[in-house]
This record gives sequence, structure tokens and C-alpha cells, in this order.
Amino acid sequence: MGKIKRTFGFILNHPLGKRYPLKALFRFLYWQIQCNIQPSKLMIKHFVAGTRFYARKGLAGITGNIYTGLHEFNDMAFLLHFLRAEDFFFDIGANVGSYTLLASGVCKAKTIAIEASANTADLARKNINLNQLQNKVTLINAAAGAAIGKLSFSNNEDTTNHVINQNEISDNNVETVEVIKIDDITINAKPALIKVDVEGFETEVLKGMRETLQQPTLKAIVIELNGSGERYGHNDADIHQLLTFNTFKPYQYDPFKRNLTLLKSYGNANTLYCRDIDFVEKRVKTAEKFKVMGKKI
Repeated sequence: MGKIKRTFGFILNHPLGKRYPLKALFRFLYWQIQCNIQPSKLMIKHFVAGTRFYARKGLAGITGNIYTGLHEFNDMAFLLHFLRAEDFFFDIGANVGSYTLLASGVCKAKTIAIEASANTADLARKNINLNQLQNKVTLINAAAGAAIGKLSFSNNEDTTNHVINQNEISDNNVETVEVIKIDDITINAKPALIKVDVEGFETEVLKGMRETLQQPTLKAIVIELNGSGERYGHNDADIHQLLTFNTFKPYQYDPFKRNLTLLKSYGNANTLYCRDIDFVEKRVKTAEKFKVMGKKI
């Protein structure tokens, strides 16, 4: 019951769910019927601009898109308004590939998608193949970090799979994954936009992309800052300081008005950081509209 209440809360507080509550709730109920009849079956669902994805019961990283069109509406809409076909997008902590499908399937940008969990990366690969994006997307099954090596990673927590802390008590559902540095990739692929969602390991990712942060092509970063870095002894305020040192500033994006509002500090979930704001604003204001939940935005 608690899980259903949280889902209803998510839907009715979502920017599109609030505008179209009956449509969103119908989508939720219809999906619940489908996935409870065949809980283990991968079903194909429609996404944005003809893209599609696989979903099944329990895949929280993708099913929010079924209910509301775009799970993380402001950030996903920013991506859709900002990216162009000539850009590179880095999806760090790609999960099953929602952002990757939008970047390469809708915007036609090239994507480097990095996902540590082997099972999750396998489903991301299925989504990439389903949309015939093999020529647009490079999927790397590894964790991004401060140095090349190996680490332990949980594999039974869906969207909250994470690097296992040395002091963390873990069960048998743990896998050993390779660690790569983002700076080693951006020698040949210079991103315009990066998304980082790695369940508290963001500081380690940023340590491995210090050169990337200085590249002039990089205009925006969407990064999860919700206090989960504390499990590794990291502080979100230090990430904010590092990004502002590299001339990024935190913004709130309104997809309906296509406005970027400067914030005093970071939020408690994803935060959008931008620099060269005149360039970014021109991009989002001149982008073609996309259609979601029957509305062009």
C-alpha cells in the first residue's frame, strides 16, 4: 500500500501528471493490469517521437515514463530542447537507457552510455537495439570513477544499485565491475551535455573527469545531489563548489516557458548546472517542439 501511495504521489505531483491526472492515472492502472498478468514478460512501450522501450514489473527506472510520459520531466525536457545532432551526450549511470533513447533516438546526438550493472546494461542494450541506435550509441558496461580499477557493485536494487562501500554489509547479490575514467573517453568524444546519476558516487566520477570539466564544448551537467554521497564520506557541497569553480552555475528549467532561472544553490534531487548561459538559452528557445502526453512542448 505504501508503494502505491508513493507512486500516486509521484504522478499527481509530476508537472504533466498534475495537468493530465486522469490520463496519467489511467496509464498507471492499465500498466498495473498488464504487468500483473505477465510479471516477468518484457513488453514494448511507446516513448517520445517514435522511440520505444522494454518494460516489465519492477523496473522503476523506466516505468515512470509510462505513467507521465517523461519520468524526470524538467531534466529530460531540457535534454530534448538542448541537444542537437552534432553533439555528444554522456549518460553516466544510464540504467536501462531512458536518457540515452531521448538523446540519440529523438535528438539524433551521439551518446556514450555507461552502466555498471551487467543485467541493467543488458536491458539498455536491448533498448538501443530495439530503436536501431547501434550507430549512435556506445554502451560501456563499467563504472565511472577516479581511477582505472575494479570495485564491488550491487545488482539486485534496480535504480538504487550502487558501489559497495568497504564498511557496507552486502549479500551475495554483488558483482565485480571494471572502473573507467571519463577523461580517458573524452579525448575523442567531447560532450555538450553530461548526466551523472550514480547513487552517491558522483564525487568519484568527477575526480575522473577534471579535464572534461574544462572542455569548452561542455555546456551543461545534470547531476543527482541528494545526500547519498555520505555513504562514501562525500559532501554535495563539495561537488557544488567544484562545479562553480569550473564556471558552472545551478539553474531551474521550465520546459513550458523554456526559461532558465538561476538558483542560489543545488536542489535535493537532480540539479542542472550550466555555463555559457547565452548559448544554452539560445539552444533551448530555438529547439523544435516534442510531443508527450498529447501535448507539444
